Amino acid sequence: MSIAYWCILVAAALPYVWVSLAKSGAAGYNNKDPRGWIAKQDSYRIRNANAAHLNAFEAFAPFAASVLMAQFAGVDPSRISMLAMAFVAFRILHGIFYLTAIHRMRSLVWLGGFACVVALMACAALKIPT
Repeated sequence: MSIAYWCILVAAALPYVWVSLAKSGAAGYNNKDPRGWIAKQDSYRIRNANAAHLNAFEAFAPFAASVLMAQFAGVDPSRISMLAMAFVAFRILHGIFYLTAIHRMRSLVWLGGFACVVALMACAALKIPT
């Protein structure tokens, strides 16, 4: 099970990777008004890195919940680990495709990550007796 827990840690750290890239993308970053600074940027790379940051936060809670649900329900740990590693891989690719503005691939890997979360939750739901 520790692999899935490490995946939760990596997924929790990903938003900070993307926002670090956004903040280091141009001179004059203003920590007093970071959102105002981002809003004034005309670089798609900075805006996309910030969008990847926000999207990574949005994806984190359902992923962490799905891993814990699956574990609590007694789903096979190797299945949980496989889906958790796939989710992390999809989310790393999602950020890369966001930064490079490859929107079709970004959407495709987003869907892959979402499918991992759904699969983990469905496995948990099917394991719990009604």
